[in-house]
Amino acid sequence: MRKIIAGLFISLDGVVEAPDQWHFPYFNEEMGAAVGNTLGAADIMLFGRETYDSFAGAWPEREAAGGEDAGFAKKLGDVRKIVASHQDLKFTWRNSEQLEGDLVETVTALKNEDDDAVIGMSGSVSVVRQLLAAGLLDELHLLVHPIAVRKGARLFDEGTESIPLKLVSSQAFSTGVLNLVYAPAEAPADAGYEEAKTQLPQD
Repeated sequence: MRKIIAGLFISLDGVVEAPDQWHFPYFNEEMGAAVGNTLGAADIMLFGRETYDSFAGAWPEREAAGGEDAGFAKKLGDVRKIVASHQDLKFTWRNSEQLEGDLVETVTALKNEDDDAVIGMSGSVSVVRQLLAAGLLDELHLLVHPIAVRKGARLFDEGTESIPLKLVSSQAFSTGVLNLVYAPAEAPADAGYEEAKTQLPQD
């Protein structure tokens, strides 16, 4: 079975929209390594349309320019890229294809294929939400920035069901960014104040 890993830039107040407007002051070698490790491990990339458009508008040019990030740009170009969209898309970036059919059903089938490939995601918030709700995401990598953006879409929107997660690893960068990795967890047992107060310090 394949593993699905999603990586997101997120503010302290949960904003994930338009990170290009608040993220770059915190970018350093530590963060670059974290992002590179997440994307570099992917054998397949799964995108929402907006995130795909931003990648396709930048990385092919960087590969062609032959700069210091050309090697990473080539890897992104070579990897299989699947784009979830309700629109009929035309692609110019190589190895790109449109997801066919229902998102959850198609990704479930893709995940269940019999190999150990990693399906990576970057951004693509609406897709991440749906896969989290469906229990298909194996790891959620959050780079938590020490800023309250105070406007824009949050990662978790309103819903009827909670999504329990467990912290797998954590790392603090010199910029104050936290690199947090979460995985799915069992729902916590019901508890209230009576149960909680037994954990308080006793006189």
